[in-house]
Amino acid sequence: MKVAIVHDWLIAPGAAEKVLEQIIECFPDADLFSVVDFLAERSFLRGKSVTTSFIQRLPFARRCHRAYLPLMPRAVERFDLSGYDLIISSSGALARGVLAGPEQTHVSYVHSPMRYAWDLQHQALFEANLTRGPKSWAARVLLHYLRGWDARSANGVDRLIANSQSVARCVRKTYRRDAAVIAPPVDVHEFELRTQKDDFYLSVSRMVPSKRIDLIVEAFNATPHRKLVLIGDGSQIATIRAKAGPNVTILGDQPFEVLKDHLQRARAFVCAAEEDFSIVALQAQACGTPVITWGKGGALDTVVPVGERHPTGVYFAHQTIVSMLDAINRFERLREHITPAACRANAERFSPAAFRRAFMAEVTRTIVAAGSRRRLGTVGRGERDLTALDFGCPDGPVPDGNWGR
Repeated sequence: MKVAIVHDWLIAPGAAEKVLEQIIECFPDADLFSVVDFLAERSFLRGKSVTTSFIQRLPFARRCHRAYLPLMPRAVERFDLSGYDLIISSSGALARGVLAGPEQTHVSYVHSPMRYAWDLQHQALFEANLTRGPKSWAARVLLHYLRGWDARSANGVDRLIANSQSVARCVRKTYRRDAAVIAPPVDVHEFELRTQKDDFYLSVSRMVPSKRIDLIVEAFNATPHRKLVLIGDGSQIATIRAKAGPNVTILGDQPFEVLKDHLQRARAFVCAAEEDFSIVALQAQACGTPVITWGKGGALDTVVPVGERHPTGVYFAHQTIVSMLDAINRFERLREHITPAACRANAERFSPAAFRRAFMAEVTRTIVAAGSRRRLGTVGRGERDLTALDFGCPDGPVPDGNWGR
């Protein structure tokens, strides 16, 4: 089969690019498309060249590619994919809007719908300081247009795959479509297990309002005998520094080795935001570190709470200081029930190999189903319908059943 992989944009390696790397691993001969490509670190592309859109050549696209968001729907629609049998889009924004014909199969891995255009529009406008005035009106008109285009573009996808149950619910609400759930890969082999922990809690995040780092700081300000270390940078870092008590250490952005060292040594990892899927929380568990998190969103897929078999963390019920403090106190009382080995074993369920096997299984089922629909009424008596496809998956035979816990 001739395969095309379409990614939103290639700016810097991140969580979405980890997924893209594994999709390329599954389809090493596929052609790669992206709206723009300004990557410096390219090893995960396995030497592939990238076909980009006209936005690549526009002024200041390297530094301000998001400023061209109004043009991006037209950019992805201009990719000519008519010569491909299988189209795979890796999309948190626009890639799933590529045009596919009735004889082509399109599978879209959804990191998230464009939530800044849907349910998080008001939050996005607030964080961009666009709540009033002419710029706010223009932004709202643009987001209204993007909602309509995004809803229509989902109709051209044969199978949607969400990265968590939370995103699958967003997909259902946004597109009125069911989605399979395949968690993104976590490089657990890069994070060694450490059973001895130091006496500090850790949070790693961009310091923006939606991540609620202020809530974590206020909770630890209320318990000054507990130490908190924060890693990350963002628009709120000055506010967070001014709010932090003497028991809170803010390190800002740090290189990988420093991040890993803190994840390995931390008493527990703390998260107060609703994440679509928190890879850092799984990296912490790969190091044997428990997680204290708001019991909403992707955390429900990645953290096994105390009370279940082989727990790896504690949920708090509400995004409040009182609820978080209650969860921290509960963790202190019950932490002997959470073992580093259980945390590590839970993280290993999300390995790259597990992702590849599950992804290949879902793509195979989609192609078989699409082929059956196209041949409906044409298979004669005694002919056998296609039941399996061999893509040369590097991880052995495609498994039966759905991926997940």
